[in-house]
Amino acid sequence: MIYRGLFVIFFTFLISLAFSQQYTSPVNIPVALSGNFGELRSNHFHSGIDYKTQQVENKPIIAIEDGYVSRINVSPGGYGLALYVEHPATGHTSVYGHLNSFSKQIADYVKEQQYARESYRVELYPGEGTLPVKKGEQIALSGNTGSSGGPHLHFEIRDSRTQDPLDPMKFLGRTMTDTRPPDIRGVAFYPLQGKGVVNGNSNPLRLNVSKNKSGVPLALSQPVNAWGKIGIGVKAYDRMNGQANIYGVKHIRLFVDENRVYSSSVERFSFAGTRMLNSFTDFEDWRLRRSFFMKSFVEPGNSLPFYDAVNNGVIDINEERNYRFRYELEDHHGNTLTYSFVVRGQPQPIAQAAACDNFMSWKLNNSYVDMDFMLDIPSGNLYDSFCYTHRKTSSSAYHSDTYQVNDSPVPLHNNATLWIKLSADTLQNKRQYGIVEVSRSGSDSWIGGKYRNGGLETSIRELGRTYAIDTDTVPPVITPQNPANWAGNRRIRIRLTDNKSGIANFRGTINGQFVLFAHDMKSSIYTYVFDDSRLEKGKTQELVFTAEDGAGNTSEYRYMFEY
Repeated sequence: MIYRGLFVIFFTFLISLAFSQQYTSPVNIPVALSGNFGELRSNHFHSGIDYKTQQVENKPIIAIEDGYVSRINVSPGGYGLALYVEHPATGHTSVYGHLNSFSKQIADYVKEQQYARESYRVELYPGEGTLPVKKGEQIALSGNTGSSGGPHLHFEIRDSRTQDPLDPMKFLGRTMTDTRPPDIRGVAFYPLQGKGVVNGNSNPLRLNVSKNKSGVPLALSQPVNAWGKIGIGVKAYDRMNGQANIYGVKHIRLFVDENRVYSSSVERFSFAGTRMLNSFTDFEDWRLRRSFFMKSFVEPGNSLPFYDAVNNGVIDINEERNYRFRYELEDHHGNTLTYSFVVRGQPQPIAQAAACDNFMSWKLNNSYVDMDFMLDIPSGNLYDSFCYTHRKTSSSAYHSDTYQVNDSPVPLHNNATLWIKLSADTLQNKRQYGIVEVSRSGSDSWIGGKYRNGGLETSIRELGRTYAIDTDTVPPVITPQNPANWAGNRRIRIRLTDNKSGIANFRGTINGQFVLFAHDMKSSIYTYVFDDSRLEKGKTQELVFTAEDGAGNTSEYRYMFEY
């Protein structure tokens, strides 16, 4: 029975592989990428590849294989307008994001659902027989919706069973030519606290790698002497033919004296684990300098699936000699860059870790509690242990003191709970209180929270920032755009803005009936296109547009027009 089961699994794999090699490109223009799979992004790995669309919108988007639309998402942020097409024959789901519009059959289905739910934002799951598609069929037009920074197609291939994203290059790499190797930018050294030292210091040493006129990487800018246990990191990007973009490096291998001590290959990951990018990289350097060093050692709370490391990649420098290091950086097409450097083993004092009043362990529940402040970090949130620091400062600008929650950036995998006490609880509408994050320059951004026991409670996902309580008592501002032209243009445009807590809800009606206003996070304009199948013509029309912000403040705008 075991052999039979293995045969079925292997046969299924071969069928899936055969079909996947037949996938057609989702675009019918020359292929050029602006982003690749596993590329390093803020708080996540990039889950697909980004196809350039010649800097314009409305390029045809093609189904890569037979299947059916299994999910549709319409949102002002995220992927914007997105389609998910399931391919039962291969066990894969293809994803198409930042679209400008859907094909007519899909668009009609979406519009019916939006009106039925009276909401622009919808997440739909059509049944298998509802919206079938054929390989090569046009299913949408490309766009720039959601959190897109410019016109392109975000494309994914997922394992349909787990919804884990897979590297699309494995299935569509043959449609692209790439002979350029990765590009190294720097090497970093991380002494383990109380266990190692580099150049007489227990702090990280981050060195940039320069190049000669021919583009060949030069030696490290200074000698490196170490003693005890250290980790290594690399700053590197991939390149592709004919493109100025930089991409993520697929394979990283680190050797010491010709022995491989670490490797990572980004082939797949889960969305539940994608935030572990903050452990894969040097989070502090990213937060402070917007620089991405990738660690070649694995922290204890990091369970990403693509590592192979000896002693978790930690290197023990315990002999007075030269340790020969070598990085191998390889892309999907096998183009490889090799970079060698030396670390000199040199005995030097290792500073003992300083006494810690608030030690937080990566494997335990952790908390910090004061009379006017509480921080609760459930287990599973930390990638490594650290010493928590806390600073309170009196403030007349806010409705509480300000609190610096740790003196350096520390990522959290899930949510921690933060509670701050109000210094004066004067508002009857408690929703108008909100926690704000206060930047180093003194500006603030609204986070919000819930009123609880004379204070505000909210969730945070990293440490190292400063918080206080503020208020928002100002309602959203509704500004009609040329209402005299609405009937002639057959569309209504309204600018909707809020000064602090942001727009939480909005609704438009004409003569008491819901009408569909579309919007995108990159614009404050909300647009309704007249739908004569739902709008009675030849009479006076009354528009009512209402909006509510995150603090519960509301506004209403009314306008009468003939159509």
